Amino acid sequence: MLHMLDLSKNTILVTGGDGFLGKQVVKKLILHGAKKENIRIPKSKEYDLREKENCEKVIKDIDIVIHLAANVGGIGYNQEKPGDLFYDNVLMGAFLLEASRKVPVKKFVGIGTVCAYPKYTPVPFKEEDLWNGYPEETNAPYGLAKKMLLVQGQAYRQQYGLNAIYLLPVNLYGPHDNFDPKSSHVIPALIRKFIEAKNNNVPEVIVWGTGKATREFLFVEDAAEAIVLATEKYDKEEPVNIGSSFEITIKDLVTLIKKIVGYKGKVVWDASKPDGQPRRKLDTSKAEKEFGFRSKTKFEEGLKMTIDWYREKTK
Repeated sequence: MLHMLDLSKNTILVTGGDGFLGKQVVKKLILHGAKKENIRIPKSKEYDLREKENCEKVIKDIDIVIHLAANVGGIGYNQEKPGDLFYDNVLMGAFLLEASRKVPVKKFVGIGTVCAYPKYTPVPFKEEDLWNGYPEETNAPYGLAKKMLLVQGQAYRQQYGLNAIYLLPVNLYGPHDNFDPKSSHVIPALIRKFIEAKNNNVPEVIVWGTGKATREFLFVEDAAEAIVLATEKYDKEEPVNIGSSFEITIKDLVTLIKKIVGYKGKVVWDASKPDGQPRRKLDTSKAEKEFGFRSKTKFEEGLKMTIDWYREKTK
C-alpha cells in the first residue's frame, strides 16, 4: 500500500518558488490540496541560501522542503561561470539539507539535473548509470554540485533517517522561461533569435554547434506535476528521472522553431561553438512505476504555447 503524504496538513517550503519551475510547482501543490497560506517561498533578496543562518531561518516550522532554487544557465553561461555554478549550488544544497535534518522535516525533495549524467551514457539514460563516468565538461561543475544533493540526502537517510528523495529532470521549457541571451537555455535562446530575426528582416540566423546533438525536453507544467506526485508518493533513496521520453536533434528543433515563428531566412551553423552532450534521453519508466507520472504535453504544442507567450510579452 502506497503511503500518501497529505499536502493539506503540512507546511511546505519551496525554494525558488518564484522562479520558472517554482511558480508551476506552487500552482500544482494547491491543486493537489496544499493550502496556499501553508506554502512558504523565501525571496532570494531577503534570504541568500548560500548562508547557513538563512537556511536555518527559512526552515523553521517546515514539514516539507522542495528545493528548486539554483544558479543555472545554458552552455555559454556554464563556460563563463563554472566556479559560481559549483559553489552556489553546493552551498545551497548542503546548508538546506543540514538545516532540514536538524528540524527535522518530514520530507526533503531535492531537484537534480540531467547534467549530472556521464557524458557518454547509453541512451535512454537509466538511473543506475548515474555514476558510470564524468559529466559533459561544459556543465560538469553544475551537474556535480547538484549531484551532491543525492549523496548528502542518501547519507542523511542512512545516518539520521531523513526522508530525502532526489529527482532528475531533463531540460525544461515553457512560458515564463528565462529568455536572457547571456544565460538562457537552448529553446528560449532560439525562440528569441528567430523572432528578433523575423521582426528585423535579418537574412540569416547563426546557431551554435553542428545541430547533431539530441535533447529531450519536458514542458514545465508536466515537470511540476511530477515533482508534486513524487512529494506525495515517493519515499525511496534511489534517484528518479523526470522526462518526456521524447528525443529531438538540435537541427530538427531549429527547423521546428523557425517554422512556427515563420522566419524565412537562412540558418548558419557555427561549428566552432560546442554542441554539449552528444545525446540526451531519459528512461522514465521508474517515475511511472513509482508515482504514476507520465508527461502529457506534446512537444510542438508546448513549443507553440512558449512562442505565443514570448510574442505577447515582447509586443
